[in-house]
Amino acid sequence: MSQNPRTSPSASNAESSPNSPAASVHVKLVLLGEAAVGKSSLVLRIVNDEFEENKQPTIGAAFMKRKINVDNVCVKFDIWDTAGQERFHSLAPMYYRNAQAAMVVYDVTRQSSLEKAKAWVKELQRQANPNIVISLVGNKLDLLEESTDAPEEQSGSAEAATSNAEGEDQKMDGEDGEQEESSSKPQDTDSKTQKEKPVSREEAEAYAKEAGLLFGQTSAKTNIGVLEIFNELAKALPLQQMISERQASRNSQLNRGGVDVNSMIRPSELNRQGQDPDARNVDNCAC
Repeated sequence: MSQNPRTSPSASNAESSPNSPAASVHVKLVLLGEAAVGKSSLVLRIVNDEFEENKQPTIGAAFMKRKINVDNVCVKFDIWDTAGQERFHSLAPMYYRNAQAAMVVYDVTRQSSLEKAKAWVKELQRQANPNIVISLVGNKLDLLEESTDAPEEQSGSAEAATSNAEGEDQKMDGEDGEQEESSSKPQDTDSKTQKEKPVSREEAEAYAKEAGLLFGQTSAKTNIGVLEIFNELAKALPLQQMISERQASRNSQLNRGGVDVNSMIRPSELNRQGQDPDARNVDNCAC
C-alpha cells in the first residue's frame, strides 16, 4: 500500500469523487488490537485529522463516523474503536457482531502486539460475519523510523562516554570501581527486559497474504498511510452487492405494506461509550 504524506479528511473526500455519489451504504467497522497500539489515534486522525500525544485508554468502546467516496458510492463508516485491555475482551463480540469490516492493529515496534493481532484475526474468522473484510494495520511507523536513526546519533556520544569512563576508572580506587560496576548491572538487565523485537514489514505482509487480509503500515502521529488504509478497505467491500441487497430488502418490505424506516430515520450521531453497536443502512448520502 502506498504511503502518501499528510492529507486532511476533507480534502480526501473531495479527491475521492468530485461529483455527488449515486448511492450510499453504511458499513460497520470495528477496530481490534492490543492496548496502546494506537487504534484510537488512527480513528481520531481519519475523522478529525488530529493527534493527541497522551491519549487516554478507551473504556469499553468508542463510536465515530467517517464518509469516504469510492466508485461513485458514499461509504459511511460507523467506526467502533474497542478497548485493548484484556479485561474488556469479553465485550468484543458485541462490537464485531454483524460488522462488515475490521481493522486489526498492531505496533510495528512490538512483536508481541503482532501475535495478539493474529489471535484477533483467528477469532474474527471463526466467530464474525463470514464475509467480513479484514485489514491488518501496522501502526507507529514513526517510532520504527526513529529507532533506526537512533544508533547513528548515539554512536558518537557512546564513544565519548566510553573514553571518559576509562579516564575516570584510572582515577578510581578498587572499592569505588566495584560499586560502579555493581550499580550498572541492574540497569543493563532492565534495558534488555524492556526492549522488544520490532516487526518487519516483510513478516507482517507475508502473514496477511497467507491469512487473506488487506495490509498497510501507518503513523497516526505523522499521518502516513492512514487515509490509504481506509480507502483500500472501502474498495475491498462488495459495495454493489450491499446496495442491491439493501434495495431488495426495502422493496420486499414495501411490497408487504411495511414502512421503510430507513428512509424516515437516520442514526443519531452517537459518540457515547457503551451503546448498542449495531449499525443501520441509510440511503441518500449527503457527502
